[in-house]
Amino acid sequence: MPDRPFRPTLRRSWRLFKAFRVEQTDPAHFYGMLAKDSVDQIGSYQDLDGRWVLDVGGGPGYFADAFRASGATYNSLDADLGELSGLGDPEPGTVLGSGMDLPFRDGSFDVTYSSNVLEHVVKPWKMADEMVRVTKSGGLIFLSYTLWWGPWGGHETAPWHLLGGHRAARRFERKHGRVPKNRFGISLFPVTAAAGLAWADQQQDSVVVERLPRYLPKWSWWVLRVPVLREVVTWNLALVLRKK
Repeated sequence: MPDRPFRPTLRRSWRLFKAFRVEQTDPAHFYGMLAKDSVDQIGSYQDLDGRWVLDVGGGPGYFADAFRASGATYNSLDADLGELSGLGDPEPGTVLGSGMDLPFRDGSFDVTYSSNVLEHVVKPWKMADEMVRVTKSGGLIFLSYTLWWGPWGGHETAPWHLLGGHRAARRFERKHGRVPKNRFGISLFPVTAAAGLAWADQQQDSVVVERLPRYLPKWSWWVLRVPVLREVVTWNLALVLRKK
């Protein structure tokens, strides 16, 4: 379990927000903080010591140390070799493959985790179904993603994405002289809270443990009950499920 109880406070939200502002310029700081926070958050639902974790879209390995420090056996999967090599050689136990067709048998992992990947997948709910499939009975699925209509939905093209994804991409290219890393319609897609909540409610192989605005303080979680407001304010939706 975490060294101290996980508490979704306003102070935590502010620290994450400040770290998020330097994601592009200091990714080690941002992803290191997010990895520790993620392990603490998952640990509030599932003891990770001795558990086998799959990180879908794990990237260059920022999360590996945090999960292993919790006592977990960590494996990651990514579709992009360039992302996996971002910190040098890929982490041991890393698999190159598609999140929409996970190359693992049914019921392989105790915890299946994905952070900020779903919005980059052309068939996001097929990936979500795959995460449920490869999780053991009684295991935990933790899936979170950035909402399109939120302030950071366009990633580096935000907030101009609110006027259209293609328009925001063209503006970015004119300003910076290069195309954005996250290209609308190619590697960035408009995923909503409504779609994620509907997917969770329709699950037959798992039960919903919690739906929450991942980065917001607990006293603000009521925003998920308000259809239009949640798309703008939630920022990042986390869905926590338990495999039957």
